[in-house]
Formats: sequence, C-alpha cells, structure tokens
Amino acid sequence: MTKEEKYTHAKWAMNYALGKGSQEVKVSIFDSTSSRVEVREEKIEKLEQANQNGLSIRLLVDNKFSSHSTNRLANKKELERFINEAIAGTKFLSEDEYRKLPDPELYYKGGGEELKTYDAGFREIDPQSKIDMVFAVEKEVVGKDERIISVTASYFDGMSSQVMVTSNGFEGDSENTYYGLNASVSVKGGDARPQANWGESSLFYENLKTESVGKTALDRALKKIGQGKIESGKMTMIVENRTAGQLLSPLISALYGSAIQQKNSFLIDKLGQKVASEKLTIIDDPFIVSGRGSTLFDSEGLATKKRMVFDKGVLREYYIDTYYGRKLNMEPNSGSTTNLVFESGDKDLEGLIASVERGILVTGFNGGNSNGSTGDFSFGIDGFLIGKGRIVRPVSEMNITGNMKQLWMDLAEVGTDVYEASSRRTPSLLFNNVDFSGI
Repeated sequence: MTKEEKYTHAKWAMNYALGKGSQEVKVSIFDSTSSRVEVREEKIEKLEQANQNGLSIRLLVDNKFSSHSTNRLANKKELERFINEAIAGTKFLSEDEYRKLPDPELYYKGGGEELKTYDAGFREIDPQSKIDMVFAVEKEVVGKDERIISVTASYFDGMSSQVMVTSNGFEGDSENTYYGLNASVSVKGGDARPQANWGESSLFYENLKTESVGKTALDRALKKIGQGKIESGKMTMIVENRTAGQLLSPLISALYGSAIQQKNSFLIDKLGQKVASEKLTIIDDPFIVSGRGSTLFDSEGLATKKRMVFDKGVLREYYIDTYYGRKLNMEPNSGSTTNLVFESGDKDLEGLIASVERGILVTGFNGGNSNGSTGDFSFGIDGFLIGKGRIVRPVSEMNITGNMKQLWMDLAEVGTDVYEASSRRTPSLLFNNVDFSGI
C-alpha cells in the first residue's frame, strides 16, 4: 500500500468501528521488511527475508478497552467481521475509567524538522552486494591467526513504516530504516575459548562502515586470552561506552509511569531530588537528525519535546503516558524515551583508564538482574584489570553487586566517547567504590 492508501484504509476502519458502537478508536496500519545474511566457514549459513504488514485497532466500548490486530487487510468483508467480533468481545471486559485517548491538545499537529530516519533507496539494494559485504567481513579474520576457532559474520537490515489515526483527531505517519554488520570470533586460550563481537550500524546504507568489523572482533577476542578471576574487593569501575547502556536501563526503567504506579521503582517520589552524582546530566532529545530514537510523536501520537531528565544528579522528569498519567494524577509527557544524551566530561576512554590506580574496565555483562523496586543488582562481567593507569590483564567470571541508587551516586567521570549507534547515546562511565566478587 502507498501512504495515501494506508490512510484511507485506516480511516475507513476507524469510522466503521465508530459506527458499530465504539466510542473511541485508534487505528494503525504498518508494514516492515527485513533481511539477514550470515556466513560461517566461508559458506552462507543463513539467508532470511521477512515481510510483514498488518492493522491494529484499539477500541473503547462502554468504558471497556481492548486491542486487536490482523494481517488480513485486502478483503473489507473480512475486516468488517474482524472489527464486529472485536467490539462484541470488548463488551465482556471490565470497565477501566482510565483508558481513554489522549487530550487532543497534546497531539503532534504536523510540521517540524526533517529527522532523516529513512533511506529511500532501501528497496533498490542488490542482494548480492549484501552477501559480498558479509564475506568481506569474514575475510578480514579467516587465516589471520592460528588460534582462531570460529568466525561468524552477518549483515542485517530493515525498513518499517506506519500510519496512525485516532477518532479524536490525530493523524501521523513515520518511516525508518537500518543496516548493520557484525562479526563474532572465538579463539583458543588455554582451557577457555575467549569470544568477542564487534558491529557497525547505520540508518543509511551509504553510511554503513564496512571496514575493520572482522579485524576489530578478532583483536578483541585475542586480548581476552588468559582471562580469569582476580581477588574480590571494592575498586574503580570503568564501563565501556557500548556496554554502558545495560547499566543505564534499570535507572531509566525506574522512571516509567507503569513502574511508579505499580510500586516497582526505586525512584518513587524523587522528582526534584538529587538521586545521582552531579556528573549525571541526561537530556532526552527527539530531534537529533538521523538519531536512532528520533521521532516527532510517540506511540500515542503525543508531540515529542526536548527535555531534561537528570540535571547534575537531580531528577527532573518521569516518563508518563496518558493511562498512567490519569492513574497517578500527573500530566502525560510521553511514556517512552527518544535519544538519551549525556553531558560528557573531558576524557576519552584512554584518559579515563590513565586516571585509575586500580580498577576494572568492563567491556561486557554476562547475565544478572536488577530489582526494580529496591535497586539492588548483581551482574556478571568481562573486562580488564587496570593497574597504575594501564591495562594489566583480562578478567572474567566475576560479578558486581550493589544498589543502583548508590552506584549512580558514585559516578565520578563521564567520557567524551559517545556511542552514537544507539538511542541511548552513552559515553564510557567511571564509577568509584564498586564491589567486585572474584576469588
């Protein structure tokens, strides 16, 4: 379907549902295409392509709410039956006074800067060029070191588009693309088989970095040879930029309206209070051109805004959607993040390492958990011991434990090396007094 056809179809479905007894309706029509090529031992191991399309409809019938989806869009008689059955089923549900569409005044109403998140040439890319690219990544590794056990290289891409309409006035559409390359290498290392990954990604095919993906994965795997535990203790911890997002996730999850209303957040009633080190300043910026989380409206249609989330450790914003805003008696401001941008410090990763007398550089997390209501956490880590400002040896099979509230209070340095290939644009982070469990 063209964009115009999607709008026509969505509006028809919305009006049909209204005519059959639904008081409020939201309809989205979406489609997506993705592909993946994976090679191993100089042969194609996986070649996949997926195409999906569908319609989702959210109904409010006599203060009762339901959500439904179908991929059978071509036949209007089938859609009529689908909507009729959805409305009939909704009437059996319990009433929910908080389930209503947003205030129309909060909707995105058009305009705004072009965010450039869609590559118009997506469908024109020759499949053979994707295959050649993956083999080139593998070729960077194969035969380069006698300790190599296995090499896997992959290419992946995707495109998605949607239109959304609501019965109280919202109309909006969006399109996104992405491309990526990845290499995974395992090597001999005594009794262990150290393994490392490296990847590059872009929203535009022409901007995808293709060189050194395999070489970097190999280098990182070789540096892990000899890894093992060291003695337990409190040490400085540096978390590499690509990995730091995993530590950020529990902190951001504690800001969602659902967690707050359900008492599953360690940051309940903390607005306006200092909850982290003054080194922590994060801005949510939806308007970064070609940003991974850039958008003019959220999943409800609310207009996005640039906003301060943490200001020198002081919590300034929660993420409140319409439903939980009504339950919490708070103004909705969008229940989802866009691009989380850190205020950076004055040292890159090498500078952070040079500043540490004794500590561990964490380059990967291996399982673990964080308790949403208390903030207590335990994570397995891989990385490198730092001594007198230099990398000493690789470490693994160790854990870090503590509490998220104290961890972020102990944030001492924020790097300059922002990882831009994610909506969570994390730099490397340095924390003091972290509990490491090893020998």
